[in-house]
Amino acid sequence: MSSSPTTPSLQVTISSKQILAISLPIALAIMVPQVNFVINNIFLGALSSEALAIGGITGVFYLIFGVMGQGLNNGLQALISRRAGENRVDEIGILFSQGVIISIFLSILGISFTYFVAPSIFHSLLHDPARANTVIEFLKIRIWGIPFLFIYQMRNALLVGTNQSNYLIIGTATEAIFNIFFDYSLIFGHFGFTAMGLNGAAYASIISEVMGLLVIYLVIHYQKIGARFELFKSFSVKWEYIKLILVQSSPIMMQYMISIISWEFFYILIEHRGEQALAVSNAMRNIFGFFGSFTWAFAATANTMVSNIIGQNMQDKVIPLINKIVKWSFGFALMVCILLNVFAHQFLSIYGQGEGFMQEGIPVLRVVSFALLIMSIATIWLNAVTGTGQSKINLAIEFVAIIIYIIYAYLTIEHYQLPITIGWMCEIIYWLTLLIPSYLYIQSKRWKDKKI
Repeated sequence: MSSSPTTPSLQVTISSKQILAISLPIALAIMVPQVNFVINNIFLGALSSEALAIGGITGVFYLIFGVMGQGLNNGLQALISRRAGENRVDEIGILFSQGVIISIFLSILGISFTYFVAPSIFHSLLHDPARANTVIEFLKIRIWGIPFLFIYQMRNALLVGTNQSNYLIIGTATEAIFNIFFDYSLIFGHFGFTAMGLNGAAYASIISEVMGLLVIYLVIHYQKIGARFELFKSFSVKWEYIKLILVQSSPIMMQYMISIISWEFFYILIEHRGEQALAVSNAMRNIFGFFGSFTWAFAATANTMVSNIIGQNMQDKVIPLINKIVKWSFGFALMVCILLNVFAHQFLSIYGQGEGFMQEGIPVLRVVSFALLIMSIATIWLNAVTGTGQSKINLAIEFVAIIIYIIYAYLTIEHYQLPITIGWMCEIIYWLTLLIPSYLYIQSKRWKDKKI
């Protein structure tokens, strides 16, 4: 299918209006599942402090596989955006279908790993054998949501890459509604359902992912997005496109997996410090996720817009565009930082824990809020590198940052047994280590002739 004069252009313009038109729907779409995470943990906190603590470990483990799909999504998004900038509309549907094929294969790997490898890992790393068994039982249920999550993430690449991010919120809102209903029903046993406790949260999440996937693909069908790009014309394997997607996506997938694995390592170290420290850190993960939604949205915008304008041969506009996105991202993050510090007690009180939780959590929250400011700049420059097509550079930057992160976390939390507030400062170090080389690489302009 080739483009015609009557087909709306997929090329972006460099303006604040265009930035906000792309990023704000993405922010809402990202924020909705983060609301789910927060609500999950409010329910788990009401169930028990132990359930809230376990939620941190299981949540980060699931994220390891979730970011595999996100890495595939980001690489695919850069490719689709580049084709949109070049007005090569006929290739968008092919790229999408091959991305779905790859995601199905990755989901099989994730399920197999969880059943056959993860139990040994958790039994060897967690100090409490009963907690390890509970974690494993939960994950063997939760991991069945991965195929639906992966295919669901492919719609991100398509809708953002073709400048239709306004449709994202429909699927995520559906997911949120089902997740809240079934969390309440299955964890506590309301509306005639059996009370399943912690495992009820796993089933609720799977149901919500299935429904979110169903609704967003109905939207794609009825908005004729599928017909326009011939998304479902053929799902036969096209190895040249598989290779192209993997070359672009695999370094990002590795980058994200390394990052989340290091976060799981961090939570395992925190588990050694006791239940309350783990519950506080789980709350911080929720706050990072929820209030980082705008930052990640602007980062996705940087990825797609940089790739799109390079496709238009406007390389000289890349750095001014990034600076403009950074200003918006930092502005939102600054408002969040102020809110978190002024209303710290109110934010933490939603978890329904005791005064000890508050006393330990508020200093950590102040560190996290400052880290969010640095993150709001760093992730824009890092995703701009993705948009240039230099995903191997992303991986190299991430690898160095993670080594520093792990060493700092181990020394402060495990070796010297310092307060977890000091341990959480690894987030500040991490984002600074990502920011500096990403900024220097973009400024070097060595990416200008990269073709993808």
